[in-house]
This record gives sequence, structure tokens and C-alpha cells, in this order.
Amino acid sequence: MDAVFIIGIFLSFFLFLLLLRKKGKSLPDKVLAWWILVMGLHLLSYYLYYLDFWTLYPHLVGVTAPFPLLHGPLLYLYTLFSLRPQSRIRYRNYLHFAPAALVYIYLSRFYFFFSAEEKALLDMGAMDDFALFTNLVLVAFVISGIAYPVMAYRLLGNYRKLVDANFSYDDRISLNWLKYSIWWIGLIFLIVAVVTLLRDGLGYEFGFNVDLVFYGMIVLFIFGLGYSGIRHRDIFSDNTVEEMARIVEPKTPGEYKNSGLDSEKAFQYHQELLKYMKEQKPFLEPKLTLGSMAQSLSLSANHLSQVINQFEGVNFHDFVNKYRVEEFKNLASDPLMKHFNILALALDAGFNSKSAFNMVFKKHTDKTPSQYLSELNA
Repeated sequence: MDAVFIIGIFLSFFLFLLLLRKKGKSLPDKVLAWWILVMGLHLLSYYLYYLDFWTLYPHLVGVTAPFPLLHGPLLYLYTLFSLRPQSRIRYRNYLHFAPAALVYIYLSRFYFFFSAEEKALLDMGAMDDFALFTNLVLVAFVISGIAYPVMAYRLLGNYRKLVDANFSYDDRISLNWLKYSIWWIGLIFLIVAVVTLLRDGLGYEFGFNVDLVFYGMIVLFIFGLGYSGIRHRDIFSDNTVEEMARIVEPKTPGEYKNSGLDSEKAFQYHQELLKYMKEQKPFLEPKLTLGSMAQSLSLSANHLSQVINQFEGVNFHDFVNKYRVEEFKNLASDPLMKHFNILALALDAGFNSKSAFNMVFKKHTDKTPSQYLSELNA
């Protein structure tokens, strides 16, 4: 087990330095770097406790006690900044760290005025000066461990809607790795909460050191999150300021009542849109966005989004990719295109990757491209 801790601690500090030195690092990179450092210090603290260093050096007792209250806020802020273009942390974002700060403030009496002997006795349970406070911190940790993953997951769902409303492609936009990260850290929080309830609340004795289980999970989490975070590039990073200004927030049908676009004008725009799609085939541009299409049609991005939603009943992403799927079918049925493989036909139809094409084609036809071609050539 020593090797697992040593690898996890070394990896944390290495990834921290690597992220800080990452070329063109963004705000999410910085948040991730400090979060991984916190996890590394947390691992180091427990490893020293595991090696009985706290007995030799009682002043180490409680140094990382508030750390469990940092992981939830850092998860949430990392998710938030990964999904929204933001260059700096705002003052209100720091409020998420208030519980951890309050714990440190309350424990300042323990840190600075308790002797080494008193700290050792407290650590062994021979003193109960902070018993009530410890229970309150555990409750706060459980609440934090449940609330922040849920909040982060909701952010991810809202972001998916934002992407589908403005972009026709999925390259680098898919954040499954972030979704899995939220699930993983949520699972760790859940295990810790259940173990704490059984062990400290109900007095259940496990036949093994259960702490090693979730600290081992943290090591795996550090590796996966660090790897994905280093590779991650934000969807908005390659878009110009002008394009950013045309990003449209998705709306429900009822929210269009006060849009200023009357039904007659909306119908006219819809006819122009269908003609444009048929004659100009803008969907052949792999990086097509709502903003660029709206500019070509001399419409506002909000009005174009409204027209697509109201008359087509789908978001921009599905609307454009429906045309790409039909273009692929046309190309696949052309005898002159028989010698081209599936990927070549998909790229010619406007898709920008094989994975995106397979996912979209399956969604729109309930068949895989291979199944469709097999039936076509039967």
C-alpha cells in the first residue's frame, strides 16, 4: 500500500507543476492544478498518519482537517470554468471556500494554544474538547459531498444544451470524461459518508482499514482527472470574440413569446432557411455554428434559433446534422461513390470525425452506418 500512496503523492505534485507550466493554460487548468495539489497534500497527510508520524509529531494533527470541505467546491468551480468562458475567478466564487475557512478559524485555538501532549491526547480520543465540532464538520462534509457533485452535474447538463443550441459539431465538445469524473468523486464522497455513518455513528467495526479503499480511489481519480484535464481544451477557446458574442442561451417555447419576432416574419425566415439549406448546403462546413449561419442569412442568432426550434422542433445541432445524414445517404447511394469508405463519405457530408458521425447517424436512423450500407447494397 505504501507504493500506492507514494505514486499518488508524487503524481499529484508532478501534475500540479505540469498544469501550471501548461502552454496556454486557462482558468480551469489553474483550478485543476490547485485541486490536484490539495488532493496530494491530503494524501500526504493521511500517509503520514498511516505511518504513525502524528504520534511522533503531534503538531501535524488537524492540519488538513478542513480539506474534505475543499474538494466539493473545487470540483464545482472546475466544472463551472470548464463550461463557461471566464478569465478570472470572481469574488463570489470564493464564498464556496467559506466553510473550510471557518473550520480553520475555529481550530486556530487548537493549532496555536494546545500543547503537543494535548494534541496527541485529542488525536487518541482521550480528550473530547472538539467532539461536537468534529461531528458538525462531518455533517458539513456529507452535505458538501452530495450537493457539489449534483450541482456540477446540472452544470454539465445545461452546457450540453448550450452546445446543441449553437454548434453543429462534437469535436472536443464531448465532455464525457468530466461527467465520469463527477460520478467518480461523487462515489468517493458517498462511500466516505456511508463509512462515516456506520463506523462513527453506529459503531460498526470493519475487518480492514476502509480508509485505504477510498484513498486508493483518490489516487486513481488523480491519475484520470490529471490526464483528461491536461488534454482538455475548452470549446470556446478557438472561437473569435465576435462569434462568442453570438452564443445563444437555449430557450423553451414559452420563452419566445416576448422575442419580438411575429409569426408571419418567423414563417418567412423559415422558408428562407430551408431554401438556403437546400441550395447553399452550409452543413458541408464541419465547423458550422448558429452564429455563422445567422450572419449568412442576415438574421440575429436568437431569431434563427427561435425559427429552428419552433418550425423544426429540434435544436441547431440536430437540425444541421439531419441534413448531413441525408447527404451521406445520397452519397452512399451514388454508384460513382461506391469505392469510397464510410469515413470518406461522412467527411464529404460535413461530419468532422468518425465518432461524431456514428453517434449522429445512429440517433437519426436507429441504425449504424454499416447496417444501413448493408441493407442498401443487399
